[in-house]
Amino acid sequence: MISLEEILVGPPDEGAPLLLGSHLVSDLGGRRVRVRIDEVEAYRGADDPASHAHRGPTPRNGSMFARTGTLYVYRSYGMHHCANTSSGPVGTGWGILFRGGEVVEGEGVARERRGRIDGLADGPGKLCQALGIDLSHDGLNLLDLASPVRLEPGEPPEMVISTPRVGITKARELPWRFVAASMASSQR
Repeated sequence: MISLEEILVGPPDEGAPLLLGSHLVSDLGGRRVRVRIDEVEAYRGADDPASHAHRGPTPRNGSMFARTGTLYVYRSYGMHHCANTSSGPVGTGWGILFRGGEVVEGEGVARERRGRIDGLADGPGKLCQALGIDLSHDGLNLLDLASPVRLEPGEPPEMVISTPRVGITKARELPWRFVAASMASSQR
């Protein structure tokens, strides 16, 4: 089995589909939530006009340029947090957005954080809310098993669907959104 670090070392459009089925885990305040990732999007830094890293590093996007497996958190529309992992060599600004997943541990905690029962983690903002991820977690090492927010291996899906990315205005035609066909949040 290929390690998460090996998956993330290459281009994000190659590694992103291999992250499907992995688990994003938060251990915050003694409360654990585990989400099986079933939807991701790849972003290729300077070569990708839809990427936050397209114009180079800034104080806001610096984690995208850090070592492989660094958590990059940003606010979307000033309301929702979104979580990404850096990928590729340091300085490339490559990354993979965690778009959605299924809560497989800590459902009660996720419901409490979300305040809703339906769609606990079936979108990037919902996923972060369910896991309790916010800007204070930006820069954490997702590959460190002692990290309060981390990425752990899981069971890859049998089938992956590739589609154009959603919710962006540039480079929308690139088929860099990857969805595990058999998982719940992929039905959107």
